Amino acid sequence: MNHARISEALRELVFEPRLELDEALDKYYAPGYTHRSDGTSIDRAEFVEMVAGTRSRIVSGTVTVLDELRDGSAYAERHVFEITMVDGSTHRREVSVFGSFAEDGRFRELSETGFSVAPDQTRRPA
Repeated sequence: MNHARISEALRELVFEPRLELDEALDKYYAPGYTHRSDGTSIDRAEFVEMVAGTRSRIVSGTVTVLDELRDGSAYAERHVFEITMVDGSTHRREVSVFGSFAEDGRFRELSETGFSVAPDQTRRPA
């Protein structure tokens, strides 16, 4: 079984979208998916709205995985993304993600937190 990876989901959902939004979401997120970001939890319907809004505001983006671990149904990952918005502004954030997989390998739930970083502040593990 293939398990979802957050870097692939980010690329297909917002950075390099090639699939329709619903198709991309169904590929990576289970029907009962829940998302928590910096302490705020949302259900799948709210997540769909958030992704649609985000997708409309981002022109391009990249994601670099710094750490990633899967153990059974548990998942953890740390990445840096860089995005360019429709207004021309750019943002760079480091994000840590923890969650679990549904039986079919899609994400059941994810919890994330992150912070803005300058280009020279990201460190890969030795």
